[in-house]
Amino acid sequence: IGLNLNNFKFWETKKLIEMDTNEWEALCDKCGKCCVIKLEDYDTKEIHYTNVSCKLLCEKTALCKDYKNRKKIVPDCKILSPDNLKNLKWMPDSCAYKILDEGKKLPNWHPLISGNEDEIVKSGNSVKNRVTNEIKVKEKNLPEYIFNW
Repeated sequence: IGLNLNNFKFWETKKLIEMDTNEWEALCDKCGKCCVIKLEDYDTKEIHYTNVSCKLLCEKTALCKDYKNRKKIVPDCKILSPDNLKNLKWMPDSCAYKILDEGKKLPNWHPLISGNEDEIVKSGNSVKNRVTNEIKVKEKNLPEYIFNW
């Protein structure tokens, strides 16, 4: 029914820069890890993830509550693109964009491979029901929330 099989596994045939908006967005596994607060060690420059999420991330779904307007509401929100991906050293190793950029294959739990949204949760790669929203945490207490995803 008009399905172009060449585009069926677009992530295997296209470079990130060649993807259209729908393909780019489909790559996101919706893990929420890029939306957790990260702390940088002043001396070592090491990045530490926390289990505290951005105020826009829904703790129960790991989805942004206002994806379209996120940059307006949270000015330091980084909108990922092929142009800035390499510069965002804090992107998680499990990120599909990072994985493909490094020439690796998507993991079996990725929704494009597994065909469902449950495998990412089962694999432990989602922040769904595992984070506290930043509006509930005092900034000075953030180091207490360092978490190894």
